[in-house]
Amino acid sequence: MHDKRTPAIHAFEDGQQFRLLVQSVVDYAIYMLDPDGYICNWNEGGRRIKGYDDEEIIGQHFSRFYVPADRDAGEPQYGLRMARENGRYEKEGWRLRKDGSRFWASVVIDPIVIDGQLIGYAKVTRDVTERHESTLRLAEAQHALLQAKKIEAIGKLTLGLSHDFNNLLGVIVNSLDLISAHRDDEKRVTRLVEGALRAADRGTLLTRQLLSFARGQALAPEVLDINELVLGMKDVLLRACGVGIEIDLSLATDLPSVRVDRTQLEAALLNLVINSRDSFADKGRITVATGLADRRPPEIESSVEDFVCVCVVDNGPGMSEDVVQQAVQPFFTTKEVGRGSGLGLSQAHGFAAQSGGYLHIDSEPDQGTRVTMYFPALED
Repeated sequence: MHDKRTPAIHAFEDGQQFRLLVQSVVDYAIYMLDPDGYICNWNEGGRRIKGYDDEEIIGQHFSRFYVPADRDAGEPQYGLRMARENGRYEKEGWRLRKDGSRFWASVVIDPIVIDGQLIGYAKVTRDVTERHESTLRLAEAQHALLQAKKIEAIGKLTLGLSHDFNNLLGVIVNSLDLISAHRDDEKRVTRLVEGALRAADRGTLLTRQLLSFARGQALAPEVLDINELVLGMKDVLLRACGVGIEIDLSLATDLPSVRVDRTQLEAALLNLVINSRDSFADKGRITVATGLADRRPPEIESSVEDFVCVCVVDNGPGMSEDVVQQAVQPFFTTKEVGRGSGLGLSQAHGFAAQSGGYLHIDSEPDQGTRVTMYFPALED
């Protein structure tokens, strides 16, 4: 069956249908502007959202919907220019209703061009105040949560450090008291002095950790022989391990030199050894080894061919995969309060990265732990 209507009737009816369609939209303010931004017509959504009647708004410049600050800054004219130059302009911001109240608007402006001539603009405005306020509330909640986590982290750090330093000071004070009371017992005095020195070393390490964390570890690199440094720390490492913990050195020969900060490397190595020591309930074995890296994680991008590594291996209880993933985060610790600040692995990880290398942890439950620091080898 053929449609007998003429093209003119088609155009008239299509135009009527389009106007009906536009007027039936109440959630969007749809209106046409002339090339200078004056309102030619708008729909029922415009009346509902803005609060004006037709006779109040037709012929007025659309800038009257903008808040004074945006109007003075030329935002309406800027939107028209961007739409004309780029083919479309989208923006969100505050707009005004007739009663003076504000709402958060999502605005789209499209130029209308016929035969290459700009005849006006189609502007669509949507009230998204509820979504905007929800976004702000979410951002505030996230900020409050972040602040709460920061306070919690500082609280845990303070609590842990307070217990740590109290324990260390208790060991030192008790040792000095007993030395005063048993001056003639040479063996006992020696044992007490060693205990006090271990506590002092631990206090020094805690102070280094805090200074490194606060200052971001400003490095003073120098050319070092890793083996020489490890051998020079042997007595400190033995004293840090204490009774019941065996410590072995396994040093590769003919290693290239590295360029690192000596103090920070000593602190990092001592951190790793103390972490291993603290993982044992009673007895255990720790091995400090050096060598050339025989593999490189795929995520490491470097032009350096060879890396010198120093690793600390223990036969302790090991760690689960979840713990390994969090181990290098500042303040994270599985130790009970008073047995660690949660900065040891973080300091070692950050130091290795700042030195152009990286830190890698291999560990499984009941299989011990291997923590390896890699440093770029010097060619000469």
